[in-house]
Amino acid sequence: MKIRKIFYSYSTVLLLLTLSGYSQKAKVPSADKKYENYSYVDAIYTYEYVASKGYKDEKMFQKLGNAYYFTADLVKAEKWYTELFAMNLDQESEYYYRYSQTLKAVGNYTKADTMLEEFNKRSKNDQRGKLYAEQKNYLEDIKANSGRFEVVDAGINSEYSDYGSSFLKDNLVFASARDTGGVAKKVFKWNNKSFTNLYFSEINPDGEMGKVIRFDKSINSKFHESTPVFTRDEKTMYFTRNNYLDGKKQKSSNRIVLLKLYKATFEAGKWQNVIELPFNSNEYSVAHPALSLDEKILYFASDMPGTLGQSDLFSVTINSDGSYGSPKNLGKSINTEGRETFPFIAKDNELYFASDGHPGLGGLDIFVSKIEESNLLGEVQNVGSPINGPLDDFAFLINSKNRNGFFTSNREGGNGYDDIYRFTELRKLTCEQMLWGNITDKETGMQLSDAKVSLFDDEFKLVKESLSDETGRYNFEALCGKTYYVRADKMTYETTEAKVIIRNRTGKTELSLQLEKRIKEIGVGTDLAKTLNIPIIYFDLDKSAIRKDAAFELEKILSVMEANPKMKIDVRSHTDSRQTNKYNEKLSDRRAKATVEWLIKNGISSDRLTGKGYGESQLVNKCVDGVKCTEDEHQANRRSEFIIVTME
Repeated sequence: MKIRKIFYSYSTVLLLLTLSGYSQKAKVPSADKKYENYSYVDAIYTYEYVASKGYKDEKMFQKLGNAYYFTADLVKAEKWYTELFAMNLDQESEYYYRYSQTLKAVGNYTKADTMLEEFNKRSKNDQRGKLYAEQKNYLEDIKANSGRFEVVDAGINSEYSDYGSSFLKDNLVFASARDTGGVAKKVFKWNNKSFTNLYFSEINPDGEMGKVIRFDKSINSKFHESTPVFTRDEKTMYFTRNNYLDGKKQKSSNRIVLLKLYKATFEAGKWQNVIELPFNSNEYSVAHPALSLDEKILYFASDMPGTLGQSDLFSVTINSDGSYGSPKNLGKSINTEGRETFPFIAKDNELYFASDGHPGLGGLDIFVSKIEESNLLGEVQNVGSPINGPLDDFAFLINSKNRNGFFTSNREGGNGYDDIYRFTELRKLTCEQMLWGNITDKETGMQLSDAKVSLFDDEFKLVKESLSDETGRYNFEALCGKTYYVRADKMTYETTEAKVIIRNRTGKTELSLQLEKRIKEIGVGTDLAKTLNIPIIYFDLDKSAIRKDAAFELEKILSVMEANPKMKIDVRSHTDSRQTNKYNEKLSDRRAKATVEWLIKNGISSDRLTGKGYGESQLVNKCVDGVKCTEDEHQANRRSEFIIVTME
């Protein structure tokens, strides 16, 4: 009876656990539906409740991590991505990238870099992986750019989200989700936060901020408004809003209200004539405008067709008649498969933007690129800490005269979801690099003076030329972060060329080149195969007939012997250790004799040639019978030697 009771008790517990498991699993589809409708906060609540009851599921952990990732809570996303990878390391490549970003958010840069290594292997041609591979010392480069700012709370933040600011006269205009006094607050399902309106605050001469006042009611609506930019005459503004105009809301084919860019003009003391820009669409978002210095180009972020990643930066020409050209993607030097967003053009013609695709400290980091002639963009640099940190930092703007500015961050210690910080730049970001190296003789190591050294850009356009000095040294001023090719030429030497990537930090980059003589001194005992860079004389498997590719190499020997009619050569053929000693000796001997016969057939007297096969008796490495070797190691033993025995 006692045994039966115990059995009954265990059965009951198992039944209850099973029913509980089914009960928790039954809740997952409702969370999935919320997730698919972008109601991430509501989905998180259900997923975490189910997980707290011990239910584990790979797809659920993916969505839990994603839901936190998409709502910029990277610390909590890290927890669930860790659970995901504990269950199964074989994830889609994008999860490796997201996990690396969240690991940075918790300060685990070593593991983050391990994830980036794996991401690069799996993603192959992803620009984010390539940038990491090219900039593995990115933390050192960021450190070199850091410490240039003093940062404080702007003093205008609420317990809600405050972000994305712009200068208008002596005012800061920004977006805020703060309570505007209504009884019923409309919220954005993505994060269950209030929709944002535009507000402004006067910037006092001492940098302190004045009272926060709601912006013009003709601009603010019941949906999101954010990120305005104003023309110099303060009569035109471009701004971001949900797809809502004249009281009409429009949705995409997936029934999502996306973002659009709008234009308004200041007339009779108020903002009016709100129109949407012609390159908007109901099917993709266009947001966060910025103006070029001459106000003839509008920059913005979008996921429109032609986007390389989740969102890219684009530019569009503003014509003199007020019409617009076709949007152009800023290209791979700026955009990645991640997010590039929140552009700003400083008065010294620098493009600042936020990205989670370029190597950074975690989440969105702020980067800068100089706008060169013809609107070409220079190398991208991370502005460093304390502007950038392990979470999201974005919406950077700076007054180029007094070097004061503002940016937005969701870093710890803030008042709300996002907060605006003000800063003073103590010194400008400068990067000066010197590319240098020594030109030497490859064989002797002797320094070579008067070698012509040419510097080419990454499209092989000539940038500069110089001659190596009496010590064989050359140097060029180089642009930080840029890829170059260096070519060295000198009479009687073979031309040599190499690629170099200049680091994004002040300093020197070395690239030394060794030149090989075109005309090489030879004598008794010289192996012409090495002197003439002749690779293996290939034969078909178990054959000794001279192939066409082998004949091409033998013509080099033929040419030298014709130029030196008294030269005598001993041809020595070798094999690797595979097969038996006897077999290899016979095969190599046949091949040596076939080589000699080819030279005789092509005009070399037989009394100038000897030949013998040595089989596997003279291996150049460890690869004897029974030792496991790579194919390359075996190949090193399969060689032909052409030893000069006399040059009378």
